[in-house]
Amino acid sequence: MTSSNTSPVDQSPAFDPQAAQELREERKARIEKSLAKRHRKEKTFRFFGFSAVMLGLAFVALLFVSILSKGLPAFWQNTMTIPVYFDPTIIDAGAPPKRQAGESPARFEERYIEWQTQMGMVDWDALIANAIITKDPAVESQRDELRGLYTSSEAYRLRDMVFANPSLIGKTQDIKILADANVDVWLAGNIDRSLPDEQQQLNPELRQLADQLKADGVIKNSFNTNLFVNPDSRSSPATSGLAGAFMGSLFMMLIVILISIPIGVASAIYLEEFAPKNVMTDIIEVNINNLAAVPSIVFGLLGAAIFIGWMHLPISAPLVGGLVLSLMTLPTVIITTRASLKAVPPSIRQAALGLGASRVQTVFHHVLPLALPGILTGAIIGVAQALGETAPLLLIGMSAFVASVPASPLDQSTALPVQIFLWQGNELRNFFEGRTAAAIIVLLALMIGLNSLAIWLRKKFEVRW
Repeated sequence: MTSSNTSPVDQSPAFDPQAAQELREERKARIEKSLAKRHRKEKTFRFFGFSAVMLGLAFVALLFVSILSKGLPAFWQNTMTIPVYFDPTIIDAGAPPKRQAGESPARFEERYIEWQTQMGMVDWDALIANAIITKDPAVESQRDELRGLYTSSEAYRLRDMVFANPSLIGKTQDIKILADANVDVWLAGNIDRSLPDEQQQLNPELRQLADQLKADGVIKNSFNTNLFVNPDSRSSPATSGLAGAFMGSLFMMLIVILISIPIGVASAIYLEEFAPKNVMTDIIEVNINNLAAVPSIVFGLLGAAIFIGWMHLPISAPLVGGLVLSLMTLPTVIITTRASLKAVPPSIRQAALGLGASRVQTVFHHVLPLALPGILTGAIIGVAQALGETAPLLLIGMSAFVASVPASPLDQSTALPVQIFLWQGNELRNFFEGRTAAAIIVLLALMIGLNSLAIWLRKKFEVRW
């Protein structure tokens, strides 16, 4: 009996084209399903991203539309251009005194003060009332109501005109007279006309008179130049302007530019290019980064304690505000300058050093010019941020009412954002709501201008390598 030791031969299954085709189709279906899922996720992400951008733009547009709709009408104000006759029979104080021969200065000053006192007792309102009647004789019977049409400061303005030019007496001159704030609110439609009389700011006779003069063309809307040339006013709200706040902000920004930018750029250059890398510089860098995140009101507390409490600098002065804002802006300038220096390729430094340039020459002749666009951008953005700060200025007294335009950084002043804050809380809300929005427009225009300047400078000095 013979036995066989041969192992069975492995037989591979026969190739089945139909099964292979089904497998390929199954794999293709899985791939297409996976691709479709990824495409859906991509479309969903793009949709939510686009929706977020559009939602953000919609909120920004809503903000601007709200501010513009309220603020743009405040750039126009109701006025009356009337022919004022400086009647000598009303201005009965006589000609201004002239110094006589042999008269002492004290005696002449005494006579001049007496003349000024008599001029102050003149019924200047009668001149304005006569001019309105000359413009529209139909209001002759309502003479007593005419004084409520215009702001109280206009009578003093006529007096000051005669003080400056006594030759006006006996002459007629067309003068633009501002309507009273309540009259402006009524004519502008900023108050509900259907409210009962006890809730109206004007009596019925004055409201009717204002409407009549508006219909007759005596009262007209004109561009509100007072918003730009006058300081704030409590006695005559219609003449309130931003001149004092604008000059205060200008002085502060000049101080910020002169202090924070040179010190910040110099500190950044030293820390990035020359300082040894040790524990001390690490501590300094950490503290600079922390200072950039400190709330601005903390800098206001620091300024009030050091500059006012210890150094006894004047309260509510642009000098103190500029110093406080300089401290707040320094970390931003240092961080942006260091980032700009780091962005310069190391090959620039290596090439300069390899050609024999010193470390100082390498930094100031090669690295710094290339980093200049970023440095300027960071500095201007820091200044724009300082321009809009309010909290630190409130703590150093710049929220006080100042009815004058500062002539120097040591004079008392306010600032644009603080003026907006003060107007927003004014009791004459119907009138100052529009002025508040107008002041916001002015502030936003300045900030957008500074940011546009930063973009332009970055493009102008940008160097590609």
